[in-house]
Amino acid sequence: MSDVLGIIAGGGKFPILIAREAKKRGIKVVAVAHEGETDQLLESEVDEITWIKLGQFGRLIKALKKGNVKKAVMAGTIRKRRMFEGVMPDLKGLSLMSKILFFHDDGILSAVADELSKEGIEIISSVYYLPELVAPEGCLTKRKPTRQEQEDIRFGWNMAKEIGKLDIGQCVVVKNKTVLAVEAIEGTDETILRGGRLAKKDAVVVKVCKPNQDLRFDLPSVGLNTVRVMKKVNASLLAIEAEKTLIFDKEEMISYANEHGICVISIKNPRR
Repeated sequence: MSDVLGIIAGGGKFPILIAREAKKRGIKVVAVAHEGETDQLLESEVDEITWIKLGQFGRLIKALKKGNVKKAVMAGTIRKRRMFEGVMPDLKGLSLMSKILFFHDDGILSAVADELSKEGIEIISSVYYLPELVAPEGCLTKRKPTRQEQEDIRFGWNMAKEIGKLDIGQCVVVKNKTVLAVEAIEGTDETILRGGRLAKKDAVVVKVCKPNQDLRFDLPSVGLNTVRVMKKVNASLLAIEAEKTLIFDKEEMISYANEHGICVISIKNPRR
């Protein structure tokens, strides 16, 4: 592995965690952060940082090359709504956008990775330095799924995989084998709230990896805030895909779920 790591940073704590781990290993960290998305704390965790606006792809490349970056990770979230909030791409960004047929997550991220590869910068897996964040298989909470919840998991899993094929989202909310909400541009939390309110109580939340997901980036993620949002609408179960989902604040998340009787289960594929 290179002794210099580039981090193309979005929001949340993931970029910060990666930076800390890389520094522990004696690796120089060069970050490109996005204004209005990336946590300012990242500045104190890296050796070099350049702040850019969404779409300034030319500046991004320039910053990574200046830092002698050969390998980089994409980590953190960019709110999808930003695509409608005055993105002002530079010339390189405009060139990249002209090559993208559909402005879906996978299409954008794959196009960015391909262009960076042409510049001699390889995008590596975002969990290379933190494999412990990947969800293990099994029921993670004291409470196990009921028979009805198991049926809803199987139903919701298939539905989530289908919307994943279309690159719409990664999460569905179901109850009694009925889809109550499908994740789109609003994100997982708002999907849970919308579906949970319709269910009244005992909604099942299923979040999976897209069938054709590039595992270098955009893995589904959950954490303490996910189960807190579920509690607001009395949702009963969270099912995630084992070995393809990131869990943040795992101990706190499981403790909170146990306290409130929420089941969290991580599976590879439910029986049909």
